[in-house]
Order: sequence, then structure tokens, then C-alpha cells
Amino acid sequence: MTVPHDRLGYRMIGWATAWTIARRDLSARFRGLRLLLVCLFLGVGALAAIGTLTGAIEQELGSRGQVILGGDLEIAVWQRGASLEETAEFARAGKVSGGIRLQAMARAGDLAAPIELKAIDTAWPLYGKFTLKDGRSIGAPQAGTAWLAEGAAERLGVKPGDTIMVGAGLLKVGGIIASEPDRLGEGFTLGPVVLVAADFPASAGLTAPGAMYRSKYRIALSGGNPQAAADKLKKRFPSAGFEIKTRERASPGAERFVSRMGDFLVLVGLAALTIAGIGIGGGVTSYLDARRTSVATLKVLGATSGDIARIYLLQIGAAAIVGSALGLMAGVLITPLLGRALGNLLPVAPGLVFDPGALLRAATYGLLIALVFAAPPLLAARRFPAMALFRARVSPLAQGWRDAALPVGLGVLAIAGLALLTAKAKLVTLWFLGGTLLLLVLLGALGWAIRHFAARLPRPKRPLLRIALANLHRPGAQTGALVTALGFGLAAFVTLAAIQTSLDANIMTRVPKRAPDYFVLDVPREKAAEFGRAVAGVAPQAQVRMVPALRGAILAYGPGEAMTRVSSLKEIPEEAWPLRGERGLTYSDGVPEGNTVTRGQWWPTGHRGEPLVSIDEKLAEALGLAIGDKLTIGLMGVERTATIASFRRIDWDSMGFNYVLVFSPNAIEDAPHNLAATINLPKGTEHGNLLRALVRAFPSSSVIEVGGVLTQARDLLSQVSLAILAAASVAVLAGIAVLLGAIAAARASRLYDNVILRVLGTSAGQLLVLQLAEYALLAVLLSAVALALGSAIGWLVVVQLFGFDWLPNWPRVLAVLGMGLGLVIGFALAASLPLLRAKPAQALREL
Repeated sequence: MTVPHDRLGYRMIGWATAWTIARRDLSARFRGLRLLLVCLFLGVGALAAIGTLTGAIEQELGSRGQVILGGDLEIAVWQRGASLEETAEFARAGKVSGGIRLQAMARAGDLAAPIELKAIDTAWPLYGKFTLKDGRSIGAPQAGTAWLAEGAAERLGVKPGDTIMVGAGLLKVGGIIASEPDRLGEGFTLGPVVLVAADFPASAGLTAPGAMYRSKYRIALSGGNPQAAADKLKKRFPSAGFEIKTRERASPGAERFVSRMGDFLVLVGLAALTIAGIGIGGGVTSYLDARRTSVATLKVLGATSGDIARIYLLQIGAAAIVGSALGLMAGVLITPLLGRALGNLLPVAPGLVFDPGALLRAATYGLLIALVFAAPPLLAARRFPAMALFRARVSPLAQGWRDAALPVGLGVLAIAGLALLTAKAKLVTLWFLGGTLLLLVLLGALGWAIRHFAARLPRPKRPLLRIALANLHRPGAQTGALVTALGFGLAAFVTLAAIQTSLDANIMTRVPKRAPDYFVLDVPREKAAEFGRAVAGVAPQAQVRMVPALRGAILAYGPGEAMTRVSSLKEIPEEAWPLRGERGLTYSDGVPEGNTVTRGQWWPTGHRGEPLVSIDEKLAEALGLAIGDKLTIGLMGVERTATIASFRRIDWDSMGFNYVLVFSPNAIEDAPHNLAATINLPKGTEHGNLLRALVRAFPSSSVIEVGGVLTQARDLLSQVSLAILAAASVAVLAGIAVLLGAIAAARASRLYDNVILRVLGTSAGQLLVLQLAEYALLAVLLSAVALALGSAIGWLVVVQLFGFDWLPNWPRVLAVLGMGLGLVIGFALAASLPLLRAKPAQALREL
């Protein structure tokens, strides 16, 4: 058998022998390698939880797409039912279930509540199971009966067997809903649901011409691809204004949120692992430095460089595997808690979820990061001869990257390749990877610059200041590692504070404290004056604003001779969201309140020329529109074209009537429609009296209390904010761990210096001042860097990834940065205390 030799001809030991030596030297508690364990635990655990959670949500959305949507295909259209020709086409595709959705008011005695009225036929549900609280699993209610959501029953104070009024119709409460299979697919609602038979809205006078209702048709396909069926319907009825969903995209809003949150969470995980990698490098360096004498002794006894590499690679690998395994376990165990926290936002299966692919990716990332950051100190330990290692305390070893270039380069390429291969937002991931590499280089350059500048400063006359300055540039100084660790750690604090304060400010501005007290839908045009008198009779000082309210879809846009059909677009840009389905339309002689014309001219009062339209300036920019271009809409199945007369800036933060499209009256006023109204009440006005009066006088109108809507919106945004902050906190925890590790590593390297200073007569108080002065100087120098770096990362997350406004509270951000500086000083103080207690004689014997 051939015995392996190294390149100098020395006999090498095998892996089994290397493991025997490594195991004997390795502490059962991984003493000296705990920082590596903690960093990998945090990084791998974050990625494991992120991958498992997003995988579980996507799997739930995919596997339950039919149930969530209520069919393989859903066709929705506003203010009309499908024509005979359209319903015949639906029936040819498969089994059809049709119904109506609208906002309405339910009344029981003196109590009233806004509800979502959901009228369904006997074929509902096509998929899934509908159950009541009493255990019954049934379908649509019989005529004159209603199934009520628990919230509706509580607000109306009713129970099964009682009666309620909706519009002009009387309903008997047949049961309380326990599980509604397609609830997530229905989207955001302004009240709890009430299920009724398909013919009830018409009999109750809720679907008169101009009423604001939506017809929905679900199809269980008899065969074929849902997207192909959707494309066929769009081509067959291009002007119908259909909004079509498929089971693959049963809840587009949820899918977009999952996609954005998934991208953000993966970046957070990679950031945590990158920060953890710095800690791994520092921890391995400190670990090997503590075993410098053991390495030198092994070399004296004949161990080759390859033997040294094997022994300590096995030790570090064992610690890395244990840390990664613990992180994987934590990621799996925490997923149900995250799922419960997001349960109101997204569908997550209860219980433990195992995603082998996500766990494998997390472990691979962790081991690759460990390889990249542990390779340089590990290869340095094998490169130096025994005598150089023995003299390393007084003659520090030169740092060399030549041997580590190959493994580090391969590891970085593997991380980048894996990230780009598995990322959905590849451009964002590429920017993140490039930015991370640039930041590491910049912080490394900053560390070198601080050492270089400190070496050239005049030497202070005071001894302590002179020694503190010398500690920044002396041979073996930890300045570079401390700059990198402190820079990333403090930046993590700034990032979290900037994100939190921006999200809080967005919640406050996007959901204003002051808004109309009521929105009222479906006020008949011919009863506008009567509506005003009804409000004035209860609240004489109330402010009432009424506008025409219609629904329509943008079908085409652009120059008249070359208009672009929306149906021909392969993908609708994010900024062009009004092209997705039908939107609110209105007409006006004057510029609406809260709107400012930025380009073009508003039409004169009583305009009777060609139909004109004013467009939101952001939509015009997204579509590349110009004044004079044409816009075609589908209104109740009929195409209408108008010329673009102006662009407007809209105050979307106001809780009033904001329409992307405002037409001249002669463009659409002949279409059947009703009015929508807002009511502002004087402070101190009793709301209940007005609500009861309006419900009695206008039973077919929907009166929506804005306070409940605002609360629901704030709760939703707060949940999103909490999810983002919880994820970002992982990076902060990793940053704190790295700070502790860097300070601990620096403490170990300072033991020799402090003992010598103690022997020379330096007091414990002077040593403490020396340590604090050095860390305070570095922390203050890096605070500006951390502020700029953390703010830039926070801006990318808040603005570019989630589309919120950048509204950080700078005093709070600076306060958090100050807290971070305080933590650094506190950690440095805690790390210095053991050095002050060290006995010089014992320490010198151990060195």
C-alpha cells in the first residue's frame, strides 16, 4: 500500500488518525468554536425558516388553488350579468357556478351593519367543503334563508332562527358560517359575509340599473389548461371587461406579497449569513490562535502541513455541521409560529412543515459561508513553520491570501451561483451579492486606512493615548476585523430602526386619522336631494359630497392610429395596476377635490364636444401617454373612446373620492349609474342615529363606517410591518453575535500585551481606560459609515422592494445608533474585566 506524502516528501497521516487527534482536542461543548456555532445557527436557521415558510405558502396556494378560487377559472364583471352568449361559452368550458357580490346593509331591529352580500347558486361550491357551526356541510341556502359570518351575527345581535332585513328583502338566519372554502379568493371586503340564494339581490332591489354589484362565474373545467381557457374567453369577448383569474393565480395579491416577502426574506437570510461569516472568520482565527502552541508542537513532532489542515478542518467541520443542524431544527420548529403570525395574511398549513429542498439550500449556504470565511485562517495555520508559530506572540505572522484564493473564490462562486439559480428576483439578488462584496471590500479598505492613518499621526505625549493609538496599527492589531464587525453590526441597528420608523410613518400617513365618517354606495341619482335632506335632518352641520360612480375596464390606449390593446400585453407593469380588471370611473365638470392638473387643460362646464378624459399622471408616465392620445374603456360591455385632455396629480393619502380616470360628463353620463357619497360629521355627533336613519330611508344603499375600515387597514399594515421587522431582526442578532465575537477575539490577543503592561506598573483603571478609548474611537469613526450604509439598505427594502414611502424618523434612528454605540462600549467593558483579573505569573506561563 502506498503511504501518502506531502510535497516535501514527509509522510502524511490518514483521515482516521487525523479525526482521532481532532476528537481528543475538541471540547464536547465546542469551547473556542461557540461563535462559529452561534453564527451558523442564526444564519442557517433564518434561511431554513424562510425557505420552509415560503415553500409552504406557495405549496398551499398551488395545491389549494381550485378551492381558494372556487373553480379552475373565475370570470368577474361589474354592474351586469353575463349575456346568454357569454354564459353559453362558459358552459361549453365546464361546469359553471354563478352568483353576485355586493356591499349592502343588514338590519335587525335598531341594529345595522355593513356586510358583503354573496349570492350563490345551487352548484356552489364547485371545490372544497362549506360547513356551519352546527356541523352541517351543505351548499347554497334556500330562498329566504341566509348563512351569516360570525362577525355579522355578533354585530346584529342575531342567532339561527332570527330574521334580518337586507335591502327590501327579509331573510331568516339559517346558520352561522364555520368554514367558507373560497374566502381567501374573494379578497378584501368591507364587512362580514352573508350568503344568500342567487335570486335574492334582484328580489331585494339591490341590482337595479346603475347599482354597484359584481357578477362572478366559476368554472370547473372539463379539460384543458385554465390559462388557455382564459385566453380564449378574452379573445372571444374583447370588450366584455372580464376580470379573469385562474387556479394557478387564485389570489394574485397574496402571491405578489409572498413573492416580495420571499425575496426580502432570502436577502435577510443571506445578509445574516454574510454577517455571520465575518464572525466565523474571527472565531476560527481566535480558535487557531489559542492553539498556536499545539500546532507548533505537532509540527515539531513531525506533523505535515496537510496533517494540520486535516485535523483542524475536521474540528471546524464538526462544529459547522452541528451549528447548521441546530439551525435547521430551529428553522423547522419556528415555521408554525411564523405561519400563525401570518395566518390572517396568507394561507399556511398548520403544524410542522418539512421542505427538503429549502433545508438543503440553507445547509449548503451555511457550509459554503463557513468554508469561505474559515479557509484563510485555517490555511495560514498550516503554512508557517513551528518556530514561527512559537514566536508569533512577539513576532506576528504575516497574513497571506495566496493559498486561500482558490477555496475562497470557489466558495464565493458557489454561493452566487446557488443564490441566482434559486432566486425569483435574480436582478435584485445580483445587486445584493455585488453590494455585499463591495461592502466587505470597502470596510476592509477602511480598516487598512485607519491603521495606515493612525501609524502616521503624531505620537501623543500622554502614555495612555499613545498606547491606544498604537494599538490601532501595531503588528497583530485586530483593527481590520473590528472595523468590519463593528461596521456591519452598527449598520444592522440603523437598518432596523430606519425600516421600523418608515413603516410606522407609512401606516400613519396611508391610513389617515381624519377621514370621512361614512362612505355610502348606490345612492339613486334621482334621490340625491332627498339623501341630503335625510342627513341634514339628523346632523344639520354634516358635510356631504356626492359623485357619480361607475365601473369600467381600460381596453386600449395610445395614439388614435396605433392604440395598444390591453389584452395583447404579455405582462402588465407594476406601475400600470389600473389596467388589471375594472376600476372606478366618474365624470365631473370641474377638477375633483384633492386633484391638481399638471399637464393639459380641463374642459369647460357643459362641454358638448368630443368625449374627453383626465388621467392620473403616474399611469400616464407608466404607459407613455401624451395629451391628445386616445383611451378606450369597456363600460357594461360597451366600448367607449375618449381623448386624453389632461394629466392629474392625485392625493391618494386622502380618504375621499380618488379616481384614476375622470371623464367629461358627455362621455359616460348616459350609462346607468348611481351616486357615491361621503359624510363628515361634526365632533360629538352621535353616529348611530344617522346610520339608522339612512338604512331606513335608503335600504338599497350601502352605508360603510370608515372607522372599522381604517382599523382593518391599520391591522393589516401592522401585520406586514411586524413580519418585516421580525425577519430583519435576524440580521441584527447576527450582528450582535459578531460584535461579541470580534471583541472576544480581540480580548484574547490583548492578554499578552495587558500582562506586560501590568508587569511594567500599569494600573487596572488605566488598562480599562485604554480599552474603552480604543473601542470608543473606532465606534465613533464607524458610526457615520454605519448610518450611511444602514440607511441605504433600509431605503432599498422600504422603497424598492415593498413600494412604501421613505419616511424614517431620524431622531429615533440616531437614538438607536447611539444605543448601538453604547452596546459596543458595554461589550468592550465586559470583555476587558477578565483581563484586569488575570494574574501576570499564571498568564505568562500559559502563553
